[in-house]
Amino acid sequence: CYDPLDPNGNITVTFDINQWIPEGYVARVTIQNYHQYRHVDKPGWKLGWTWAKNETILSMAGAFATKQGNCSSFKFQTPPHSCEKSPVIADLMPDALSENKPDGCCHGGLLAAWAINPSKSFSSFEMTIGNLGTNPNVQAPINLTLMAPGPGYTCDLIEDTDPTVYSDIGGKRQLQAYSKEGYSEPESDSFDNNDIVQCTDHMCPVRIHWHIMTNYVTHWKVKLTISNYNYDRNYSNWNVLIQHPGFSQSTTAYSFNSTMLPSCGFSGTFSLQYCSSDQDSDISPASPHVPGFRPSSLLGYIESPLWALTSPSSLLPSVRTKDSPLRESICPEEVALFWGIEYYNDELLYAEEDKVGAVSTQILLRKDLDSFTLRNGWALPRRIYFNGEDCQMPLPDTFPMLPNVSSSLKPTNPVFLLCIYLTFKRLFT
Repeated sequence: CYDPLDPNGNITVTFDINQWIPEGYVARVTIQNYHQYRHVDKPGWKLGWTWAKNETILSMAGAFATKQGNCSSFKFQTPPHSCEKSPVIADLMPDALSENKPDGCCHGGLLAAWAINPSKSFSSFEMTIGNLGTNPNVQAPINLTLMAPGPGYTCDLIEDTDPTVYSDIGGKRQLQAYSKEGYSEPESDSFDNNDIVQCTDHMCPVRIHWHIMTNYVTHWKVKLTISNYNYDRNYSNWNVLIQHPGFSQSTTAYSFNSTMLPSCGFSGTFSLQYCSSDQDSDISPASPHVPGFRPSSLLGYIESPLWALTSPSSLLPSVRTKDSPLRESICPEEVALFWGIEYYNDELLYAEEDKVGAVSTQILLRKDLDSFTLRNGWALPRRIYFNGEDCQMPLPDTFPMLPNVSSSLKPTNPVFLLCIYLTFKRLFT
């Protein structure tokens, strides 16, 4: 499905020919995740293609072919790494031997989201290709496939692009590949929904709680909690994307990392997006269950508790750590991205029989006094994604209401008002 909050998100695969050898060449393959908030999680990516001719992978570094295939024609020679016509390539783990680790490789198949950690949003490997004859006429591989957990991917047609330029000698020298082929892998609308979850009234594997805690004179505070109801699944390097007009003001998240994503240019009013296998549509939040459409299978949910019961632009945005404010912006409907702090709460643990895995933070937002209100559900998010999956939102008629006043201003005592009135009447009668 097309995502208006990440319209250019894709995974790009490039093949660079860096060196010619007798009967072949040496190529560098790079898988780059340009999704702002969608990442490739465990067990990681696998990349496949079909050779256009009789190519053979003589050797590899930084990855491996899952099958060697039939290499019986290479008698009295060092056996090639893979003779498969349609090889499938997987990433090496970070503890791979140093002699088999070129730059940018060996992340165990994981790709971070571009806006969260660009240095870990790509993976590269090198392979030596042979069996092309004395005058190799190189043709690009065909039928490229990218296999990864979660949403599926479909591949665009190959494109000839400018050769990649690499830095060498500490950035003092530039090296250029001989040629380059590129593919992009937009997401399809297929989903994986094999989670085993706690039996609850909502039956969601992940639930998002947005609690309005305090209404101050110039600020307001919410508590954001992500709960994991899966019995056998942790969420590593999770992230939550929230769209709310309140993020146009200065905002501080105390226990999560956070950043703002560019949203100017989109409509000020957004509806929930639902996708079917044969069509896409924007559907009003007032009618989230429309025949012929289905929400994404993550089934995230925004809880709307009774507030009276709660306790008192560029592609690479700047990242803020905990206790630091997000930037201010004039965009009408801002989008904030939150993710865990490494070694503290970046792992959302699985549920147990008597409890669920959860991470939380308090968020302090400055008020825009011209627009802030607690009426008609304004204080609730417009849209939420968990790990790139669209969450199912509550119906507008379930939104709770509270008086639109600051909790720090105590209501005037009616008895005191009566005394003032009687005194005033006595003085002037």
